Amino acid sequence: MEQEKIKLNISLDKTVEITCDECGHNVFQEGLMLRKASKFLTGTAQDALIPLPVFSCSKCGHVNEAFLPEPLQNKGE
Repeated sequence: MEQEKIKLNISLDKTVEITCDECGHNVFQEGLMLRKASKFLTGTAQDALIPLPVFSCSKCGHVNEAFLPEPLQNKGE
């Protein structure tokens, strides 16, 4: 199956650069955060691992809060 390419009619000069909240670097890499769900919550025989795709700074490894799934964001609290 061929992947469809999405064409956006947006000029890059109209976009905003995203940088690391910790060090200001502007290059990120894909990674996975893992969460464990208890077998009592999942109703299965074993605990479950849940992979969460995130982007981390390629310089310092920080994950900007905006890159986290909404339930894991602090939202200024």
